[in-house]
This record gives sequence, structure tokens and C-alpha cells, in this order.
Amino acid sequence: MRASEIRRLVGAARAARRHAVARESGFTVGAALASSDGRVFTGCNVENATLGLTVCAERVALWKALSEGARSFTALAVVARPSAPTPPCGACRQLLWEYCGDIPIVLANARRVTGHHTLAELLPMPFDRRIRG
Repeated sequence: MRASEIRRLVGAARAARRHAVARESGFTVGAALASSDGRVFTGCNVENATLGLTVCAERVALWKALSEGARSFTALAVVARPSAPTPPCGACRQLLWEYCGDIPIVLANARRVTGHHTLAELLPMPFDRRIRG
């Protein structure tokens, strides 16, 4: 992935993070998903009092992209506060695998990029239609 694309995606994810609704945990996350036609879809996490119905930033970005007709994706950036890398949760990894395949994932915080991974590295044994036969 080119440095300019990384900067673009990380910047979009940082901007999306400002819209997060994290009244319960205070843990705000932003995501930016690039489609193969050059569009970028952003998302932020949205919590509720039970936390069980919380929706992650990565899924918000994916659902926005799918609802706008995007079907092919090239990369994802995820931005959170910690200095340590904050990768997508298991549910997000599964959905990203099913709809995006083995895309590059860039992790970052407010100051710097904290990690570069592929989705296959983060989800080494995915459940997908190959398993169902």
C-alpha cells in the first residue's frame, strides 16, 4: 500500500473517530475502508448502556460501504487512542473476511501508525463458504 493511501485512510479514520459515541467506555474508535473504485467509507463505534448492542467502527464503515453499492475493497485503517495497536475484534474480522477478503489493515492512534497487517494474519483460520461445502 502506498504511503499516500495510508495517510488518506488514517486521516479519514481519525476524523471519523471524533464522531464516536462511547459514553459507557470512553474508548473511541474510527475506521476508514477503501473501495476499489477509490471511495472511502468511514465509521465510528456507537455504544449503548448494555454494551452488548455496541457496533464497532469497522462494521459501521463496512455496512455503509455495502449499502452504497461497494463490493470490492482494497484496505482498512483503524484508529484508537492507545499507543499499542488496536486491531478489529473477532466479529469485525469475520465480517471483513467475508466481504473484503485478505485486505491490508493499518492500525494507528492520534500520533502515528502502530501496525500493518493483512486480514489473514489477524484471522488465520477463517470460517467462510469453503467450509460449508
